[in-house]
Amino acid sequence: MKHVSILVPETAVVEAIADPRYMFVAVNQFLEAEGKPALFKVQLVGLSKEIKLENSLFSVHTDMLLQDIKKTDLVFIPALSGDMNKALELNKELIPWIIDQYKNGAEVASLCIGAFLLASTGLLDGKKCSTHWNSANQFRNMFPDVELVDGSIITEENGLYSSGGANSYWNLLLYLVEKYTNRETAIKASKFFAIDIARNSQSSFIMFKGQREHEDDAIKKAQDFIEQNFQEKITVDQLADTFAMGRRSFERRFKKATSNTVVEYIQRVKMEAAKRSFESSRKNINEVMFDVGYTDTKAFRSTFKKITGLTPVEYRNKYNKL
Repeated sequence: MKHVSILVPETAVVEAIADPRYMFVAVNQFLEAEGKPALFKVQLVGLSKEIKLENSLFSVHTDMLLQDIKKTDLVFIPALSGDMNKALELNKELIPWIIDQYKNGAEVASLCIGAFLLASTGLLDGKKCSTHWNSANQFRNMFPDVELVDGSIITEENGLYSSGGANSYWNLLLYLVEKYTNRETAIKASKFFAIDIARNSQSSFIMFKGQREHEDDAIKKAQDFIEQNFQEKITVDQLADTFAMGRRSFERRFKKATSNTVVEYIQRVKMEAAKRSFESSRKNINEVMFDVGYTDTKAFRSTFKKITGLTPVEYRNKYNKL
């Protein structure tokens, strides 16, 4: 039997504790209904027997205290809420236990912005990780040694798992169910919980807001210029000249400040404008393409799909209700 330990940290999101428990308990029920033995022993684990969450609106009663779990097979770190620095300080006593369990053979999965706690262990240094798109800039600033994968629903590396934003953690739960059981059971769970088993990206949900949490004023002005002139064809040389920098120096500073190359940033600003147009207008693909400064249909479609995970038609059909 596989031991599944769901951590109950301070400031945790209640749903991110209840949902993995629900998933793995349900899978046990599916197996038992088929005359097979239950596969998972699911326990809520914490530093105390009762943990109050969301300003004491909810109380979670743990099954086991952390100190009593000597060995487990799978650890879930749920999403945290509120100020991340405060949340990590409140939960620092969990970190040695997570590290010990991983070194003792356990796999560890973070859900949504539970990635901040997983990254605090140092186990993710030099490895890939995903988190909620809205927390990506803060995560990069706090954990520069972790390779944050934009738009990814699931990452897996050396027994460490992470999920993208909000409800996308259901896809990680489903992925782990399939890994520990089989495809047939995962499909049954996907139907029971109404989860798209094929979804592998949160790109279509991302709202690009520009990375401005830096102190390079010249680069901020370059960002302003790009965002105010996205309808035009903007080149790296043009920007470097406008802001009186050599091209190589400009590109280096821009990447350091925004975590995007200049070309990537221009593309993302243009595609964000295209997304908004598809969501709120009746313009056709070519009209939107011209509005954001593209003249090559193939290049526009390719860039749009790379950034959103959907074709322009698929995106419009999904989000435009006009």
